Amino acid sequence: MLKKAFMLVSGNAFGSALLLLRNLIIARLISPEDYGIASTFAIAMSIVEMLSYLGLNQMIVIDKDGDDPGVQKAMQGFQVLRGLMSSALLFVIAYPYARFLGIEHIAWAYQAIAFIPLVNGLQHFDMHRLKRHLNFTPWIVTQAVPPLISVLSVWPLALYFGDYRIMLVALFVQAGAMVILSHVMAERRYGLTFDFALIRRATVFGWPLLLNGVLLFGVFNGERLIVGRELGMSQLAVFSMSITLTLTPTLVLAGATQALFLPQLSASRDRDESFRWLGVAATEAGLAIGVLLILGVVLLGGPVIHLLLGPKYAAILEILVPMAVVQAVRVAKTGGSTVALSKERSGNAAAANLFRVLSLPISWYAVTHTGTVMTVIFIAITAEALGYLLSLRLAARRTGILLGPLVLPSTLTAMACLAALVDAWVHPPQTGFAAHLDWSRWAVAAVCLAALASMSALRGYLWRRFVR
Repeated sequence: MLKKAFMLVSGNAFGSALLLLRNLIIARLISPEDYGIASTFAIAMSIVEMLSYLGLNQMIVIDKDGDDPGVQKAMQGFQVLRGLMSSALLFVIAYPYARFLGIEHIAWAYQAIAFIPLVNGLQHFDMHRLKRHLNFTPWIVTQAVPPLISVLSVWPLALYFGDYRIMLVALFVQAGAMVILSHVMAERRYGLTFDFALIRRATVFGWPLLLNGVLLFGVFNGERLIVGRELGMSQLAVFSMSITLTLTPTLVLAGATQALFLPQLSASRDRDESFRWLGVAATEAGLAIGVLLILGVVLLGGPVIHLLLGPKYAAILEILVPMAVVQAVRVAKTGGSTVALSKERSGNAAAANLFRVLSLPISWYAVTHTGTVMTVIFIAITAEALGYLLSLRLAARRTGILLGPLVLPSTLTAMACLAALVDAWVHPPQTGFAAHLDWSRWAVAAVCLAALASMSALRGYLWRRFVR
């Protein structure tokens, strides 16, 4: 089990680190305005994903018939249909999207990106099916190697283009490599069928995830669209980079945590005591990821940002810690959602994200009247905190996990977030290591360590599974 956990975390982290490296290299090579344009490519693809995501990769893991070859072929056929529809949709909205952002002259780029969902629709589902048997190697390879190929493509692309088109072609390279490797790493022969009964069943399973995809688009990209439209591409570059730097580690660890806990929770759902204990541990794992992010950003954020991006992105320092708090509270919700999903209650995540989406009109009003993104960030923190409380309540009601053991870890995590915000306001992050480590930052570190120490179920899980 320790080896599998290490593979999950290290493989997923390697792939995400390479994508982050690619973004950092491109940000260094091109102007902030061009990087702002490049960041809108990912937003465009997210628009399509949010309108077509049905969680087929999760369904094949937890469905009782997910191991059946016929079911797998039907899911792959449905995936191809989904890719076709997504590509058509993205092509249609390309020009309106570019016009909304005030960059009509690059509408052609969004039309080109429309072919990426079609490519992704051809992936082999064996990499997901094998997770049922705790064989994560194919999935890890398809997550880690394509980003490496994409990174290696940046330098020749930079010599040829030198602007936002570097990102455009790099996205195609990554998508193609992922699909090819999914077939190379598969055990079964690839096949497609179109089973309308399974499509109906998958739609019933996935419509809450589809709704959650719409909400996740608002969570991850709503404020980016607002900032890009109202403040321009240069401001969007700074805002997007701050999100990328704080979001990437939480996505890596949250994805690995879900992949580790979901099969075990599903296997234990008929054993109440074991399920409740695992559920508390999974929820504490989400809290722990957020606390570790805050600890790292508070102690090392300023110097690391300066080292990676130089003075061109110095404006990130002002919003770095508040953005880290946003992501810390957001990732805390993933534990409750994983617990609910293990009992096929896929609507929990959507409900928890609803507050963040409902806050977007308020954020838009704040940007247009203040001209600053800081108010938007604090609105997002409030919305995510409300979503976390709702996530816990729904998980307790729908799955039976106990909330009592989570009171102290949740309270101390909230105190760590508040301490980090106060420290950033009193002592804004600096680029030098010596100036950065004020006494108040060590106070924040002490609260973070206390929060981690209070997570007894997670500590017991780690001891039983990995140490003993």
